[in-house]
Amino acid sequence: MVKKKELFRPKLEGRVGMYVCGVTPYDLSHIGHARVYVTFDVLYRYLNYLEYEVCYVRNFTDVDDKIITRATDLGEDPITLSRRYCEEFKVDMVQLNCLPPSVEPRVSEHMPQIIDMIKQILDNGCAYQIDGDVYFSVDKFPDYGRLSGRSPEDNRAGERVAVDPRKKNPADFALWKSAKKGEPSWESPWGPGRPGWHIECSAMSAVYLGHSFDIHGGGMDLIFPHHENEIAQSCAACNRSDVGYWVHNGFVTVDMEKMSKSLGNFFTIRQVIELYHPLALRLFLIGTHYRSPINYSDVLLESASERIFYIYQTLDDCERVLSQSISPVIGDPIPLDILNSISKLENKFQVFMSDDLHTPVVLAAMSDPLKTINDLLHTRKGKKQAHRMDSLAALEKTVRNVLIVLGLLPTSYSKVLHQLREKALKRAKLTEDQVLQRIEERNSARKAKEYEKSDVIRRDLASVGIALMDSPDGTTWRPAIPLSMQEHQFAVS
Repeated sequence: MVKKKELFRPKLEGRVGMYVCGVTPYDLSHIGHARVYVTFDVLYRYLNYLEYEVCYVRNFTDVDDKIITRATDLGEDPITLSRRYCEEFKVDMVQLNCLPPSVEPRVSEHMPQIIDMIKQILDNGCAYQIDGDVYFSVDKFPDYGRLSGRSPEDNRAGERVAVDPRKKNPADFALWKSAKKGEPSWESPWGPGRPGWHIECSAMSAVYLGHSFDIHGGGMDLIFPHHENEIAQSCAACNRSDVGYWVHNGFVTVDMEKMSKSLGNFFTIRQVIELYHPLALRLFLIGTHYRSPINYSDVLLESASERIFYIYQTLDDCERVLSQSISPVIGDPIPLDILNSISKLENKFQVFMSDDLHTPVVLAAMSDPLKTINDLLHTRKGKKQAHRMDSLAALEKTVRNVLIVLGLLPTSYSKVLHQLREKALKRAKLTEDQVLQRIEERNSARKAKEYEKSDVIRRDLASVGIALMDSPDGTTWRPAIPLSMQEHQFAVS
């Protein structure tokens, strides 16, 4: 609302009420949706980490024009269609490791509360009826436009505002729509019909959080008209209505254009995770500050996949070494440089997460501790270091705690590493056996001193995202950014 960062002060000490506008379930969700709900999942996790008691409400808009249109096209009942896609959305959220909200209300289950709020707005003189429709009168709310910064002249009919010559002001918006043949409808004092788009969130947030709560969030595209209209109708229904902080995430773009179903330039979450691990997608999404736009590209997803493989491989190696040794007693003297590395990560985590969720800085801050873990695991000097096991255990615990809040901690490092390899093979259009066969051919070429042939095999695999690693124990492979993408990225930069 104030267009600047403010110190967070909840309305009730130790408790936070947060409402995030949910999906309209008429199709599979795209990665623009993924960004919204990963963003607010990170906020939810961080507030929990700070020991707030959080009531997180995320709705389903299961009554909407888009659902009715899609259901008509498919010859399906609109409510049945929306229920199906609600469940599909929940599956996507589990894949992205998003925690379930405290409450997930649906419009279809809150008609009495919605009708009561419309009646209150009418009673307060801020709405009017026309032939079974009820419209909000923006002229009755002088602060209209305060969130979006739009002037009344900007709100011309036809530009995200429905054209209807019966309206007193072209910017007036529907609170209740009279029933049309073949559409779902509910009884109301104004005749059968259904709610307009905006009233649902005002009503459901009031039910679960009251008229005054802390955080209201969603994508930047919701600032106008949705959130602007929410403010108007909520304040018209109750003059105590107040949201402490409005939080909006930036768009996911494709070729610098906003990704959306209406533009037809979207990728569903399912399409992306067919080739990339869901946690790689999550890392990609939080690798840019949530308020900045993020441009979708294969090379950035490849980079996220490579990075998350490195993180999990490091921690898996660490876990394996620790499990094979006598359990370390945390609290034994740890070298000062290790303590400094841990302290630096903990401080950066606290400072930058508290600074408007600056996740990219936190991700970068993990680099030094992860490098230190690898040095302790694999270098001659590291293996000889005093209190090595205590150091490894302390470093692993610190990194793990950061991953928990970022929503990047898997149930098993080894399982996700296997899945990341499988996704890399799928992108490379190769099988594990084919890669191993190429490694054998390269080993034979090296033994025969056919180094040119050996280099060609390495380069051919690297070109499709399979990096070979030679060690005294033999040659293994890991996923990597395909060489062709690296070269293109270098040329562009």
